[in-house]
Amino acid sequence: MTTATPLIHLRGVSKSYGPRTAVSDLSFDVPAGCAYGFLGHNGAGKTTVIRMLLGLTSPDTGTVHLDGHPVDSDRLAALGRVGAIVEEPRFHPHLTGWENLRVVAAVRGPQALRRIGPALERVGLADRARDRVAAYSQGMRQRLGIARCLLVDPKLIVLDEPTNGLDPGGILQLRQLVAAFVAEGRTVFVSSHVLDEIERVCQYVAVIDRGRLVAEGPVAELVGGSATEYDLVCRDQQAALTVLSTHPAVTSAAPSGGAIRVTLGDPRAGTGLVTWLVRSGVDVVSLTPVRHSLEDRFLSLTSRVGDQHA
Repeated sequence: MTTATPLIHLRGVSKSYGPRTAVSDLSFDVPAGCAYGFLGHNGAGKTTVIRMLLGLTSPDTGTVHLDGHPVDSDRLAALGRVGAIVEEPRFHPHLTGWENLRVVAAVRGPQALRRIGPALERVGLADRARDRVAAYSQGMRQRLGIARCLLVDPKLIVLDEPTNGLDPGGILQLRQLVAAFVAEGRTVFVSSHVLDEIERVCQYVAVIDRGRLVAEGPVAELVGGSATEYDLVCRDQQAALTVLSTHPAVTSAAPSGGAIRVTLGDPRAGTGLVTWLVRSGVDVVSLTPVRHSLEDRFLSLTSRVGDQHA
C-alpha cells in the first residue's frame, strides 16, 4: 500500500491453541499515519492478532514488527510509543481519573506525568478528573483509556471494539478523536464489528475469516462501484427487461426498487451497455454501478457468524 516502511508489518504469522488454529499464515502491512480497520466475526482471530501486536502472546511462526522493530526480540523499542485499549479499559475504581493516570505515568517518567492534564483535556474529562472512576460511565472510562494511551505520545494507538457502550454522542467524539490523531500523523488500528463506523473513520481495512486474511486494501476500493452490477433507470421497465434478455453478457435482470438490477457475466460489457440499450429502443434515464457498503463486502467475504471470541 505504500513504499515507506509500514508501522505494522506482519509476515507469515500463525498461532494455535492446542488443536485449534486461531491465526494461519497472516501477512499484512499498516501504513503510518492512517486509520486502519481490522474486521472479522467473533472467533475470526482479531483479538489473538492484537495480543501478538502488543507482545502479550507470541506467534508460533512468523514475525511481527512495529515501527521497524521486532516485537519478540526488541520489545522496548517496538512498544515504547504504543497505546492500546484491549477489550475494555480497566482502572482502579476507588481512585480518581487523574490518580489512575498518575499510577501509569509514574513508571513512564516525568514526560508522561506532564501529559496527564493535556490528555484529560483532550478527551473531555478535565472537569471530571478528580472524580472516582467508580462513578464514571462506560463512555467516560473509554475516554479515560484513550487519555492513558496519550501518556506515551503514541505513534500507534490500538483500539479493540472502541464503540462498545458508547451513546451516539460518544461515538461522534471518538470519530473526531481518531480523525484528529491521523491528522497529527499517528496511526490508529481499530478492531471492530461496527462496520458502518469503520467505513466512516478508516482509510484502509483488513478482513480476516477463520484466522486467514481474505481481503485488504483501501476502503474506497473495497466498497467502490461494481464492474458487474448496475442499476438501470428507464421509462419502460418491461421493454427494457425484454431487450436485456437478448444481451449475451447479461446474466440476470430484475426490478429492484425503482430500477432494474442488471448483472453482467463480463465486466467489460458495462462500457457499451448504455449505447446498446439506446440503439435497441430503450429510453435510458441512468445507468449506475452498484456501490456496495462495507457490510455487503464483509458478508460476501466471510463464511459465518462465529460464536467464540479469539
